[in-house]
Amino acid sequence: MMSDGAVPRFYFIDEVATELRRSVAAVRWLINDGQLKAGKVGGRVVVKPEDLDAFVESGFKAAG
Repeated sequence: MMSDGAVPRFYFIDEVATELRRSVAAVRWLINDGQLKAGKVGGRVVVKPEDLDAFVESGFKAAG
């Protein structure tokens, strides 16, 4: 998360968990279940901002 308003190129799992207000384990489950798209950079699992946005938007569509 960047405080200067710039959008990061990717989020680490703990940042995604904070953004979604879920545990790291819950975010890993979403990734392993295929609900949240992720990749690896330098051996660490990362989520692109547009993939996180798509996941959040899909939740709004399903609820509404």
